[in-house]
Amino acid sequence: MEHMLLLFIFFIPILGLGNGTETEQDFTWHLKEIPQIVSERTFSLDSPKFEAKTKLELNSVCGIECQRKLPVPSLSDLKNLLSYETVFENGTRTLTEVNVLGLVLDPAENTTTRRPSRKKRQIYGTDSRFSIYDKRFMTNFPFNTAVKISTGCSGILISPKHVLTAAHCLHNGKDYVKGSKRLRVGLMKTKSRGEGRKRKGAKRSRREVSAAQEDPEAATEQRRRSKGGGRKQRRSGRKQGTSDGIPSFQWTRVKSTHIPKGWFKGVSGDIALDYDYAVLELKRPHKRKYMELGISPTIKMMPGSMIHFSGFDNDRSGQLVYRFCSISDESNDLFYQYCDAEPGSTGSGVYLRLKEPNKKKWKRKIIAVYSGHQWVDVNGEQQDYNVAVRITPLKYAQICFWIHGNDENCTRG
Repeated sequence: MEHMLLLFIFFIPILGLGNGTETEQDFTWHLKEIPQIVSERTFSLDSPKFEAKTKLELNSVCGIECQRKLPVPSLSDLKNLLSYETVFENGTRTLTEVNVLGLVLDPAENTTTRRPSRKKRQIYGTDSRFSIYDKRFMTNFPFNTAVKISTGCSGILISPKHVLTAAHCLHNGKDYVKGSKRLRVGLMKTKSRGEGRKRKGAKRSRREVSAAQEDPEAATEQRRRSKGGGRKQRRSGRKQGTSDGIPSFQWTRVKSTHIPKGWFKGVSGDIALDYDYAVLELKRPHKRKYMELGISPTIKMMPGSMIHFSGFDNDRSGQLVYRFCSISDESNDLFYQYCDAEPGSTGSGVYLRLKEPNKKKWKRKIIAVYSGHQWVDVNGEQQDYNVAVRITPLKYAQICFWIHGNDENCTRG
């Protein structure tokens, strides 16, 4: 039954009307002219300390009421906020100052829609998440674009060599987190039972040793399963679907990471969720299908206001978890929603499915990065939301620049 529901969700376009007045033709990817980000100067910085603790839940960040009061940034502000740090695998660090070309500033103030009712959990009511066990889904698009970050987060493939994730998975606003110095990305694969079994006493390969060092928890879980410790799980009421294969990861080193300067404390005053995104460049390209970036539309231009994302929630160790839900509220830079999620899924790529221009074909694109469960200050009171960072034209331009450089591929999105 669960497989039939997933088939319905992924292969039948949503034709339902959000408010009774929209038509199918409204749900189209509208290509826009994109401002251009160009590098001006690059400076060498001291190597990071890599001493910060990974914190997957943030406090005292700018919430809905705060977003309303934010002034529209000037061109000078944007150049500062979109400048970025790059950390390389050898521990060296640079700062690149950028210029923004072709930008038309909107004098309108930041706006937000309805104020959401207060919630107190990351799982709201009945848990609506789906664990993906079936190999037919797990190894095919769009699920195979989800990746695991060695610091404990999720991410999504956006090119043959690049991964999009949340900045707080790598940096706490002051320093890079422990583990990010030897950062790895885990690409999901399935391993059938008995595949690759070695005779007793056989030595492990260097790849296996490296994977165990980077993700000890996963290595421990794998050893427990190999010793029969997974019997209890297989006896549970729900079939675990392992007849098609056991999920495992192929770990790949990260060559460099890019984080916008707007994320750092002291630049925007405090941690700014607007800039909670980062791009990782892999040392070696993969051969999987990746998901393209898209400009985040408004709620009204999304079928049923619905978003989707998949990640590796901590409470379901070793499982890929998919969910979908409607967006409750939006600001210029953030989506506020109550998708059921747990730590570990932060950094996942949020996507939706719209029609391509002048075509009948529907296409999925990434429109936001899931920042996670965040506590924000609203009129002096702490309230919690599940938040995603929208890919605006400027963010699209920056991420595209990190992927392609000063390239014509980044002129429309």
